[in-house]
This record gives sequence, C-alpha cells and structure tokens, in this order.
Amino acid sequence: MAKLYFHYSTMNAGKSTALLQASHNYREGGMQTYLITARLDHRAGQGRIASRIGIGEEADTFSPDEDMFEKLKSRLATGPVACVFIDEAQFLSKPQVWQLARAVDDLGVPIMCYGLRVDFQGNLFPGSAALLAWADEMREVRTICHCGKKATMVIRRGPDGRALKEGEQVVIGGNETYVSLCRRHWREAVEDRAGD
Repeated sequence: MAKLYFHYSTMNAGKSTALLQASHNYREGGMQTYLITARLDHRAGQGRIASRIGIGEEADTFSPDEDMFEKLKSRLATGPVACVFIDEAQFLSKPQVWQLARAVDDLGVPIMCYGLRVDFQGNLFPGSAALLAWADEMREVRTICHCGKKATMVIRRGPDGRALKEGEQVVIGGNETYVSLCRRHWREAVEDRAGD
C-alpha cells in the first residue's frame, strides 16, 4: 500500500545521501524511481540531487506554483514508477503537499519526501508543517551538535560568522552558511535569554 513519507532533520544529517541510497536500492532491484528536487536550490547544479559525500544524480525539478498531482500523473503515464523521491521538501507549498497526498491515495504511488523541519529561527517551513500534519509516516534523520547531543536546530551565519536572528526564511547555502546545533547551543548562538 502506497504511503506519503517525510524524512526530516536539520542541515548536514545525510538526507540527500539517504534519498540517493534508497533510490539506488529500488533501481538495483529492477524498479524505476522518479527523483525531484526544488528548482530554486541549484547548489549541485540545476536539476541535480547531490550529497556532501560526493554522490549525486540528475532529477526533475518543482517550482512553487506547480501542480504536483498533475506532474506525477503525467510521469506515471510514461511508464511505471515504484517510488517517487523528493529532495528539499521543505520548499513545497501546503497545497503541493496535499497534491502529493492525493497522488499517494489516487495514483497508488509511494512518495518519500526529504527535507528540513525548521528554519534558522526555529520556525517550521510551510512544506514541512504540512508534511508533519499529513504524512503517513515520519522518520527523523539524526545528526549531532558539536557537543555530541542530537542537533535539532540550525543557525544561519552572517558575514562575520555570528548567528543571524532575522532575515528571509529561504537563503540557499551549505556548510559556509548553516550550522546544526542542539537546542541549548542554538539558544546560546542566537543569544536567547529567559524573559526577553
């Protein structure tokens, strides 16, 4: 039975690596997969999912206003797909997540979404909030803070290397921009004080 999955974490947890490995496992078994990533994230090249450990694969892209149900329906019309994999799922809109849920239910295709849970201010991304509400299964991909505790938060560094407290929710970047931290060290980095 097809399900909508949400694999979530903070930055540098290996989400893209896990996605690429899972897709490889399907293909090794003779099954086709369909890989999709956010059009706005082109750090690895347009239409490419890549991991920090050096593996990558070409992928289709989605834009914020695209109908994901129709996109998947069109792809399925060209041949069977055993599983759909979506990277950077935090950039999906709430309506797009509902379209994915409909695709699981009405088209019978499993969909595995991989993305960030929260932004640098500790707020849910709209796509992540919808996936947390509507996914059939959720799995945390764990990474660690510099102290060894589980990292659940991320800071965005400014030009001076200090944690930013304000700014646009979406700024594409990697290790030079973002650092994953446990909540305690995130609070220290953003200078969170009780009673402020």
